[in-house]
Amino acid sequence: MELLSPLIPHHPSTSFDLSCSSISHFRIQIGTRNRDLSLPRCQRFGIVSVAADPKQVAKPESTPQRLLRELEEHKRNAPRQKPPPSKRFLLKPPLDDKLLAKKFLDSPQMSLKAFPLLSSCLPSMRLNNADMRWIDEFLLEAKQALGYPLEASESYGDDNPAKQFDTLLYLAFQHPYFANCARVKARHVWSGHSRLMFLGQYVLELALAEFFLQRYPRETPGPLRERVFALIGKKNLPKWIKAASLHNLVFPVDDMFKLKRLEREPPAKSVFWALFGAIYLCFGLPEIYRVLFEVFGTDPEAEDCQPKERRNLEDIDYVSVEFDDKKLSWQDVAAYKPPEDALFAHPRIFRACVPPGMHRFRGNIWDFDSKPHVMRALGYPLKMTDRIPEITEARNIELGLGLQLCFLHPSKYKYEHPRFCYERLEYLGQKVQDLLMAEKLLMKHLDAPGKWLQERHRRLLMNKFCGKYLREKYLQRFIIYADTVQDTFENNRRLRNPTTTAVQQAIHGLSYAVYGKPDVRRLMFEVFDFEQTQPDPVWRRAKQ
Repeated sequence: MELLSPLIPHHPSTSFDLSCSSISHFRIQIGTRNRDLSLPRCQRFGIVSVAADPKQVAKPESTPQRLLRELEEHKRNAPRQKPPPSKRFLLKPPLDDKLLAKKFLDSPQMSLKAFPLLSSCLPSMRLNNADMRWIDEFLLEAKQALGYPLEASESYGDDNPAKQFDTLLYLAFQHPYFANCARVKARHVWSGHSRLMFLGQYVLELALAEFFLQRYPRETPGPLRERVFALIGKKNLPKWIKAASLHNLVFPVDDMFKLKRLEREPPAKSVFWALFGAIYLCFGLPEIYRVLFEVFGTDPEAEDCQPKERRNLEDIDYVSVEFDDKKLSWQDVAAYKPPEDALFAHPRIFRACVPPGMHRFRGNIWDFDSKPHVMRALGYPLKMTDRIPEITEARNIELGLGLQLCFLHPSKYKYEHPRFCYERLEYLGQKVQDLLMAEKLLMKHLDAPGKWLQERHRRLLMNKFCGKYLREKYLQRFIIYADTVQDTFENNRRLRNPTTTAVQQAIHGLSYAVYGKPDVRRLMFEVFDFEQTQPDPVWRRAKQ
């Protein structure tokens, strides 16, 4: 390239030769004398460039630096793309019909028709030699610590759900922390453990909710929640594992308290929840209390398990005779069986949530104007075959009073009569619907891991959806507010929507106490249709 840059019309006065490996010949001529100021500026100062070899010199607009700069700007301004779904959830080519039929027939999840929930929590394939080796070496120690007979559960009959206890107990201890072996990383092991853990957390919450509602019949749900958290919060779970002498099966070190808190709490929580999921499937809810209070040694009267001090409203109303001046122990709750001619499926829970003084509301305006519409929308009363017709009539009367309590907002009577509102029924109903939705998801998605089920469970039971289902039945019109706040709640959706959610959960609590779990399932999946709003698909990889 030859570049002529004169400050005046160029004269061959001075020239410099510059040579470079990338430029063939570069000569600059600068004229500094005999400047003619009469010429125009454009002629006095001009630059003339001549490219000697265009193939060797790139154009300024296509230099590599400029292209790299434009590429960086494009990446910076480009819209962020969503990550692709994990390969774990991508569809695979369909199996051959024979292989597919063989896979389903050989799966333990399809082996128990009489116990569908128990069958859905079994491993997706039969245990292999590595699994059986762990069972032979460590299972007897776990069963001895929990207080179960040492004989193999296979000896029980096919009609006994405890026949699968050895398999479920093995899965409960296979947490993914501290484990680098292929046995724990096998899909049928980690998936089975995560599904038991998913079920166990809701089993524990419902069991303790029922226990504390009966033990403290005058307390509001706030202190009850604090008591539950103090007993089964992740901070205290390593202490309970140590008390039951199960720490050697959970942690790889002898002294687990030398581990950091973040290394100690997750495996303890994982095993603790999965263990109670397995016990619930095989032995039912009463066995939960024995293992929790006798084996693990939890104490509801311990100093660190008490709720924080708060100003409590004075409760001058009566409680049921069985709760008066007596704190029920866990043995009383676990051994209780309703009488043959009981009005309700859970009589004691009904008496703990519905105060006896509700009979003073019998025959009021709500009882005549609103109760027929509510009972018609919910399909009440259900047809029951009772030995004595008076039992059916008494049940329907109590059901109507319980429904009125479900629609009684705290602003109406709570400050004078703390238990005359829906709060205790709401607390019970929330735990019941959590457990029933977990059971539904486990039976519906047989191959889904626990982490995926947990996220879907959370999205299906969002508070905004629960209140929406009640409003779709136009039942929010029958909520009883105080006269001073009625207009505020009816015209402000931020106040109205949480109230409708609470009423809907209180209805589930009343249904559980009066008719039991089957009626709660009817309300959730037939009347309110909780699955009508399908959440977005969960693409995050489930590591559990």
